[in-house]
Amino acid sequence: MDARIQTLRNITQLAESGFVTSEERAALEKVAARYAVALPPTLAALIDRDDANDPIARQFVPGAAELVTQPEELADPIGDDAHSPVEGIVHRYPDRVLLKLTHVCAVYCRFCFRREMVGPDKPNALSPQALNAAIDYIRGNSAIWEVILTGGDPLILSPRRLRAVMQELAAIDHVKVVRIHTRMPIAEPSRITPDLIRALKALRKAVYVAVHVNHARELSEEARAACARMADAGLALVGQSVLLKGVNDTPDAMRDLMRACVESRIKPYYLHHGDLAPGTSHMRTDIATGQALMRELRGHVSGLCQPSYVLDIPGGHGKSPVGPNYLETVDGGYEIEDFNGTRHAYRG
Repeated sequence: MDARIQTLRNITQLAESGFVTSEERAALEKVAARYAVALPPTLAALIDRDDANDPIARQFVPGAAELVTQPEELADPIGDDAHSPVEGIVHRYPDRVLLKLTHVCAVYCRFCFRREMVGPDKPNALSPQALNAAIDYIRGNSAIWEVILTGGDPLILSPRRLRAVMQELAAIDHVKVVRIHTRMPIAEPSRITPDLIRALKALRKAVYVAVHVNHARELSEEARAACARMADAGLALVGQSVLLKGVNDTPDAMRDLMRACVESRIKPYYLHHGDLAPGTSHMRTDIATGQALMRELRGHVSGLCQPSYVLDIPGGHGKSPVGPNYLETVDGGYEIEDFNGTRHAYRG
């Protein structure tokens, strides 16, 4: 990758680089005025400019459809604010919290459920005082077993700042697991340096890195190498994907994505149904589509390739599994469906 190529951060730069047309510019300036734009060179290089429906471009290049907000869409679709006892903390489930360290990302997804809260015009990171209060909250709640670093993308922060946070968490005895949600290995794999990897280690804690990836092509040679550096250093990798229309909503695309993850030592964890974020209806499928895709995965590809298909219930009520059901109660027993669709009686 040419080091002189910079992240594209506005519509003018996207137009000059050939990713949007002059006819689109006026509408897209309105999109960019509301939602953050950033397309780093690693992802820009993956876009097929001859494909009007390219699945990489669809995720990261703004579109006029983002100006259309449906009545059911919400600024805070998963209800973070309702479960935020102090700035930077979301405590929705009893044994784990989110710690939102920053509102900045290396790339801004066009379907982001926090799109109203992230971007360079938002506060870049928790203030030292807010971070101390958030750590104090974790320290004071002994039921918290897992801390999930999120944002924004926490790996946008320097190794020095990340190391300081991990050292604070390492000193809290009841915290046993730290999970880090990021797109950085995909968006800017060169940032996954030995120094950053060392910063993510926490003494006597299990550290997991949840890599957000939605299409097999995102796992470029550079991205796979970045994931390998983390895995070789002892960091466990899990995968998070969002079900997106025109990106991964076909059996072939979903199969290729899950296999690419496992080949990169990323265990598929969640397949998220698209959240009701403003201006994202053109990217959401229906739940039936997701269930059909999960049926195509079951039995036809390795069990390592099976994520949990989940829906974050609007209003802050948490995730629930919405995958297909294979079991029915019949005449005091059960009927269970195999991966070929054949049903079998079961008494037990």
